[in-house]
Amino acid sequence: MAPRKRTVALIAAALVLVSSSTAYGAHERAGGPGAGGGVRSITPITEVYTYGQKVAAVAVEYADTVNPHTLDRRTFTVSDTIYNFRFNPIEDLPKMAERTVTRVYTNSGPTTRADHRSVRGRFVIVELDPADTGGWTVIVSKCPTFLCTVKVNPDLPTTIVQRKDVHAQPGRGKGKGPVLAKAAPHRTLRMTEEPVNLMVDQFTYGSFLSGGMVLPYHYHLPKNYDPRRKYPLMVVLPGHGMGWDGDNTGVQIAADIPATAWLQPQWTGSREDVIVLAPQNQRVGAVAETDLLVKMMDQFVKDFAVDTDRVYGTTVSYGSQLLWQAFAARPGLFTAGLVTGGFQVGAAQATAIAAAGTPVWITHGVNDHLLNISLARNSRQALQDAHRAAGRTPEQIADLVRYTEYGNEAFTLPDYHAAYGPTYADRDILRWLLGQR
Repeated sequence: MAPRKRTVALIAAALVLVSSSTAYGAHERAGGPGAGGGVRSITPITEVYTYGQKVAAVAVEYADTVNPHTLDRRTFTVSDTIYNFRFNPIEDLPKMAERTVTRVYTNSGPTTRADHRSVRGRFVIVELDPADTGGWTVIVSKCPTFLCTVKVNPDLPTTIVQRKDVHAQPGRGKGKGPVLAKAAPHRTLRMTEEPVNLMVDQFTYGSFLSGGMVLPYHYHLPKNYDPRRKYPLMVVLPGHGMGWDGDNTGVQIAADIPATAWLQPQWTGSREDVIVLAPQNQRVGAVAETDLLVKMMDQFVKDFAVDTDRVYGTTVSYGSQLLWQAFAARPGLFTAGLVTGGFQVGAAQATAIAAAGTPVWITHGVNDHLLNISLARNSRQALQDAHRAAGRTPEQIADLVRYTEYGNEAFTLPDYHAAYGPTYADRDILRWLLGQR
């Protein structure tokens, strides 16, 4: 779900902030007069954590190969916005706080290294603590109804200060080496390049048009994708605020973890290759959206090597309405579903789900402030009753209808509507979903 509609003043402030910001590459060059002349570019590096995308590191490029032995965590300070669209008014976007630098090393390109070790290169990578309050990249986009949509900020406010001299590799391996850029503790530098978005940049954009309606989507194919094989398909249906509003394409991948998690064994507990499909429906009503979604999926399955016996749906909040409706409209299209913080299933939908024998796992926060826990409990009861009416045993029903409630202590961020947080932290649930046939 998106945050509640702000006042007209807040919306105006958001538009002013976005329209007045300067595009990457149009800023004053970082290595201009007074900066030492050695800084060539500054690139933000983002990563999607449990509750969304943050600036995870900054890459500073110099004119020559950097001596890593002269660098430490005090060489740079990084500041970023404290704004979080879940909790803060848009006026907080310009409010900055210092980030915690965790590692500093050199690299041959503007990206992080898994081993966090220096290799020969012109880039200094300044890694940041994901537990910091600041650094979120998703902001309010539009408030077309009483609910708002969100988007990725097109011009991140992240800044960096170089507080110590940065040296080149020394000649003959002796000494610190010549100075590439002198310390400039009073000079604040902004990002000059487009972000490098870890995982998110690996997704491909597509769109589907039917009956005058367009459905944007992003998808990810396995690294060694082979069209002669068959792969499980994970369909990620996002919350209301991540629906397409005309200019927020792609936010459904960045706003929270469910899309990128399936690319990472440390999340799923599995090294199996999975195709991930993340549609971004316009919010025009569940029936029309589901009809378009099903048509798009039919085409996608024709175009790619999908194992149609292993098509899974995973949802956040509003996305549950589309999955419930798809279960009923096309029984057997989905193999199983994972519904987090969702809406209540309809009686006819529950009957259709039971008739198809589709397994579902429902998770919900006990103190969900947007969708009361009663909706999840009612869904569980409706599905159990439908399976019982279909003649299934208690043991069969317990296997087909799984249910988990989370207390506040399960959330690492106090958004108790975001049940996907503790859900995706539980590999057993993700392995269960991927294991259904």
